[in-house]
Amino acid sequence: MLPDYSLFAWGLIVFATYITGISKGGFAGGFGGLSVPLMAIAIGPVEAAGLLLPLLIAMDAFSIRAWWGKHSRVEVRHLIPGAIVGIVIGTLLSGVLNDDAIRLILGVLSILFAAYMLFQPSNPRQPHPVWAWPAGIGCGFTSFLAHAGAPPINLYLIPRGLDKATFIATCVVTFTAVNLLKLGPYLWLGEINIASAWASALLVPVAWAGVRSGLWLQHRVSERLFFRLIIVSMAVIGVQLITQALRS
Repeated sequence: MLPDYSLFAWGLIVFATYITGISKGGFAGGFGGLSVPLMAIAIGPVEAAGLLLPLLIAMDAFSIRAWWGKHSRVEVRHLIPGAIVGIVIGTLLSGVLNDDAIRLILGVLSILFAAYMLFQPSNPRQPHPVWAWPAGIGCGFTSFLAHAGAPPINLYLIPRGLDKATFIATCVVTFTAVNLLKLGPYLWLGEINIASAWASALLVPVAWAGVRSGLWLQHRVSERLFFRLIIVSMAVIGVQLITQALRS
């Protein structure tokens, strides 16, 4: 019933699931962008995305209980329409991209994500709400492709001046909606199948442990150290994926 992955692949999948849970718990949100690129080193990126989506939905169910009611309803309403457009674009393009093309895109996105985290301005100007549309489209597309919608959302939300709790809660609610919207296209494209569903079910306890760890870590561990680790990891994984794609 389970996919026939190597021990190395299963190790990466378990680790990626756990750090995604930490991100979903509200700690070091950039960690979530590591998951599919990390898993794509050992298995196909489409397989990785399909395996992870049910887990993301399960994690959303765990984390939204802690954050519901603290989010900005206005910001969520601004972001979701654009995200729908991005998901539609991702669905239409998915049929013309092979695994190596997706690895190449993921590698470039990983390096851009690392650069964004390294060079983002400390006091950016507050964007007009109209910029929620391109941010939402970027989020929907990159989230559909690799569950990596955080950078476009962060580019828009961070300068909006939300307090930390409202920012985290708004991200949690937005990505819960985005992940539910992706479920239909993933099933239609066959990215979720019986084998991947069994693997996802097996990993639910790992996802739960990650979410609980993220909630616990928020007030106990320096996020600055984690963000530095994320930047280095994203850059290394990006180079690895680009190398894999170009060698094939």
